[in-house]
Amino acid sequence: MDIFSAAVMLFLIMDPLGNLPIFASILRHIEPKKRRRVLIRELIFALIIMLLFLYAGEAILNFLNLRSESVSIAGGIILFLIAIRMIFPQPGGVVGLAAGEEPFIVPMAIPLMAGPSILAALILLAHTDSTRMMDWTLALLGAWGASAVILLFYKGFTKLLGDKGLTAVERLMGMVLVMISVQMFLDGIANYMAHTGQAN
Repeated sequence: MDIFSAAVMLFLIMDPLGNLPIFASILRHIEPKKRRRVLIRELIFALIIMLLFLYAGEAILNFLNLRSESVSIAGGIILFLIAIRMIFPQPGGVVGLAAGEEPFIVPMAIPLMAGPSILAALILLAHTDSTRMMDWTLALLGAWGASAVILLFYKGFTKLLGDKGLTAVERLMGMVLVMISVQMFLDGIANYMAHTGQAN
């Protein structure tokens, strides 16, 4: 996987367009002067958390003695489940903040931006090829930067696309993510079969 492919995958998992309505509903109850400051702070928190998992993920896998094939298969399953939720969204809110309450790390940074799926994907990237950490870092920064721009200008995107447009784009992203997750799963199975065949 090259830098661009990794960045696209991470961007799709972050799902900034899917998070737009949620971010807008949270920020709506905060004083207008504070909104941009709060949003920037939460985006920075999310980036720090994701970088920590990118660089500490390999150590975690080594400690747990996990093989790359199992990580690839598990990552594919997780991404597939996330993609299904994007294509078939479930009703109900995802945050429980009181009106006017300022979010701090939760729920905007975690789990909306830096959720379990993106953290699992970062661990998978680090484990796939630990010699390319700079490539993965650039991919993460690119995906985070694109997501940050969309979320910082959430009002414009919401007006431009509308509710139906946002739903359509999120479902399209979900379809692409389904294909990526299936490929990850198949790659894991193929590598496992190849290693098993060599062992026998």
